Amino acid sequence: MSKRTEQIKELLAPVVNDMGYELWGIEYLQGRGAVLRLFIDHEAGITVDDCVAVSHEVSGVLDVEDPIPGEYNLEVSSPGMDRPLFELSQFERYLGEQVQLKLLAPVAGKRKMMATLVAVDGDTLVVMLNGDTLRIPYSQVDRARLEPRFD
Repeated sequence: MSKRTEQIKELLAPVVNDMGYELWGIEYLQGRGAVLRLFIDHEAGITVDDCVAVSHEVSGVLDVEDPIPGEYNLEVSSPGMDRPLFELSQFERYLGEQVQLKLLAPVAGKRKMMATLVAVDGDTLVVMLNGDTLRIPYSQVDRARLEPRFD
């Protein structure tokens, strides 16, 4: 997570939590048409009304604190079924599930893979890929998403 997204998370997590939601993660896409995307979660699920309410609350905080120079669009969303995984602790919730991983450097000759999450050992992900157990340092994970199951 970049320093800027970490600062934004520290700023907004208490607001989102006080509303009864979990701030699942943040994406900040810079450049022309910059986007600040917040993913919120709740055990009962997320509705459009939930996203509107959180957007309204955090907009006020962002306007006052102004952590992002220039213009950007704020999006508030549910993480969805193919939820991105932003923190090591989130992986622990989905042991036994399929995850899509994009790595910074190849592991077993692959930078992209879909594997079964077997364990989290310290700051290492243990995954099963084609019958092989791989140990992937979390620091090497660029992006990760849960692969939805429909059974």
